[in-house]
Amino acid sequence: MKCPFCGYKKDKVVDSRESRDGEAIRRRRECLKCYRRFTTYEQIEHTLPLVIKKDGRREQFDRNKILAGLSKACEKRPISVNKLYEFVDDIEKQLYSRMEKEVSSSVIGEMIMEKLAQLDEVAYVRFASVYRQFKDINAFTKELQKFLSDKNK
Repeated sequence: MKCPFCGYKKDKVVDSRESRDGEAIRRRRECLKCYRRFTTYEQIEHTLPLVIKKDGRREQFDRNKILAGLSKACEKRPISVNKLYEFVDDIEKQLYSRMEKEVSSSVIGEMIMEKLAQLDEVAYVRFASVYRQFKDINAFTKELQKFLSDKNK
């Protein structure tokens, strides 16, 4: 493992422990040259489905795109970064368990919307406003009314 600080290729593992509910191993490492410490994660490489975009393009699933969208939606909300990582881990698990080679981006978007509605109402509305690409305030109001009526059931 190459040191992220000095680039030296030799280190020692100082500590190892389970992470993400046993899905990964967290390793604390120390560079043998500069003695700085850094963290690495080892996890099973799941083959996730290709994502079919709205325009028909296909691309690899990228958890960082979901994290970026969630981070924006949850900005200044009382939601920890760990909670966001757990959120994305859960989305990945759902996609992996579907055993499909391809999945529409709209399916992923709906999965996110459903989970986000349970996590934080304000973040849900923020995410929905970007994801649904509302044409005007009436479309936005309709979505908000639908959300409120579903919540009251």
